[in-house]
Amino acid sequence: MHNLLIEDRKQITITEVADVDSFDEETIVLSLHSGGLLLKGQDLHIQKLDIEEGKAVITGTVNSAAYTAKREKSEGGFLKKLLK
Repeated sequence: MHNLLIEDRKQITITEVADVDSFDEETIVLSLHSGGLLLKGQDLHIQKLDIEEGKAVITGTVNSAAYTAKREKSEGGFLKKLLK
């Protein structure tokens, strides 16, 4: 089961997070077990990321959240590339 909780457009808590594909202060792209999630806003920061638990907490001003179709990964996600 997946949950997305947006609190006062300032904090988002997301469950079922599998990986972070990319991020900057205006856009965060997450891989979920059931697809993808694209977050847009200002001053976005990943405050907590626990892939084992599948949970992410993001702060900043949230303007939009959009689900994307699940796609196959060829080289792994952003964190896998970062940790090589």
